[in-house]
Amino acid sequence: MTEAIRFDANGLVPVVIQDATTNEVLTLAYMNAASYQLTCETGEVWLWSRSRQSLWHKGATSGHTQRVVDMRLDCDGDALVVRVEPRGPACHTGATSCFFQSILPGSATTDQTDKAPPIPAAQVSEGSPSIAPPEVKLVPHSALELGILLDELYALIRERQAKRPEGAYTTYLFTAGLDKILKKVGEEAAETIIAAKNEPRMELAAEMADLLYHLLVLMVARDVTPHDVAEILRSRAGKRRPLPTE
Repeated sequence: MTEAIRFDANGLVPVVIQDATTNEVLTLAYMNAASYQLTCETGEVWLWSRSRQSLWHKGATSGHTQRVVDMRLDCDGDALVVRVEPRGPACHTGATSCFFQSILPGSATTDQTDKAPPIPAAQVSEGSPSIAPPEVKLVPHSALELGILLDELYALIRERQAKRPEGAYTTYLFTAGLDKILKKVGEEAAETIIAAKNEPRMELAAEMADLLYHLLVLMVARDVTPHDVAEILRSRAGKRRPLPTE
């Protein structure tokens, strides 16, 4: 189907994401051929982040993923509408839709029924915007950076699993099979333990990075998503009801 889509000079196509139940427009984003393919394969929205220049599984970090109900191509083939079942707010501010600010003369500046929770006055400095992403206020940048990197690496590993490019180490692991992946996880865990007792701090960090990578490979191999792990961690941190046992 990608041959019917007219990607622009940068290999992108604009995507309007719409709530399939309410018909509300949730956000405007972009896809490239890879994110379109992942969307088709997984049934969840994948996009291309122009700011990070990387694949982006919508909601994978927050848990607010979007299940695809329908995708429609416009008459010129250069824009998509993706109708979804959202699993939470689409906007990083906490609003249901990114389009909650009205700018028509004489109208309210925001839709009061759907804006993000207000920020306490003590936290708002002169000249700051009226609505700011809660993540920036509450989560250290380093934590966000690690989450984004792991999400991007998970997306790359999924792509490697699907395409199996020749010469790639990840291709070798998936070709060798689950037993090989499990063996590597065990080896990297053991090396991390040894480094924790004997090696300088950054060498320990390098071993931890190797372990995280192989755990991500295992997650892809067993179809466990970052969202699945986040749900468990949220439950254990008391941020959400415990997940029901299967």
